[in-house]
Amino acid sequence: MKMIRAALMLALLAFCMLVDPNATPTQAQQGPPEQPDMNVDAAARKEVVDTLVKRLNETYVFPETAAKMEQAIRAHESEYAQITSARQFAQKLTEDLQAVSHDKHLRVRYSHDSIPVRANDNHEPTAEEREQIRRELGRINYGFERVERLPGNIGYIDLRGFTPAEIGGGETVAAAFNFLANTDALIIDLRQNGGGDPNQVALICSYLFGAERVHLNDLHWRDGRGERVEEFWTQKEVAGRRYEGKDVYVLTSHYTFSGAEEFTNNLKTLKRATIVGETTGGGANPGGGNRLSEHFGAFIPTGRAVNPITKTNWEGTGVEPDVKVPADQALHVAQLTALKKEAEAAKDEQLKGAIQRRIDALQKELNDMQSKQAKM
Repeated sequence: MKMIRAALMLALLAFCMLVDPNATPTQAQQGPPEQPDMNVDAAARKEVVDTLVKRLNETYVFPETAAKMEQAIRAHESEYAQITSARQFAQKLTEDLQAVSHDKHLRVRYSHDSIPVRANDNHEPTAEEREQIRRELGRINYGFERVERLPGNIGYIDLRGFTPAEIGGGETVAAAFNFLANTDALIIDLRQNGGGDPNQVALICSYLFGAERVHLNDLHWRDGRGERVEEFWTQKEVAGRRYEGKDVYVLTSHYTFSGAEEFTNNLKTLKRATIVGETTGGGANPGGGNRLSEHFGAFIPTGRAVNPITKTNWEGTGVEPDVKVPADQALHVAQLTALKKEAEAAKDEQLKGAIQRRIDALQKELNDMQSKQAKM
């Protein structure tokens, strides 16, 4: 059972792409749980360092940077010799790696449970492991925290992660869009979304476009044969009802990261959504989990995103919102924007009056929030 738990943890780490280190425990609901610490000796430290350096040189997306990170790690080995806490050792390694690479995805993790050797073999999970992962993802409703119809007939999705598309969740995506199909505008809240699977990003984007395929993003991977390019497009067919021809708003925060940033960037560059909130975290280099030793693993980026329109990505810069406001005000601002457009288009005076009353109430709430923030 411990082996399965450890394999599950690595799978979930890959799912959430090792989210922003500033995440709170509540925000990072898909992240690994807090674990008891343990002592680490010289032999364990050496195994971790040697394996980490080897994997970086073999797979890290930028080989020149991998070589510089090896130099930095070797230069700090005398400092590592003073560390006996497994948790602190992983944290120190992460800090030293990121000081060179400035790559927020790159991270060393400590696991109190033993990590099975096969977790790094690029093998498909066993049937038992897949079912365990499916159950765990089902417990968080495949990332869909809330789906509701707000006053003024505005749809709202609070999406906390893009779960692996091949391990369930497609029915949940379809159900969400079926429920919201008759709303007049849609708000997708990614303020607490740390990323996830690019295939799930593409699936959910597919519901916002027509049947004609749209090129969303490319991932350029480093492997033994050189660079490999993987293209991501919208799907011609989806299981639920598409959300076409209506306004979409995406809410962001500094915590919005990785796959959630790709989703945001896709819709922004294609002019399919208005982005409201804060500049996102700035992580565009995907990768996977690596077993370094019995109790240490690392998330090593082996690819980089390239948007087909801009030919760039958001690594280190984040995605800039169209409407820049503090994250806690973003939902109010998006609702107000959508409702004002509804009020302008409304021909029935009674409906227009109802919408205006909702606008007035929201505006008062927003004013109060801004006033309190100004006094802090």
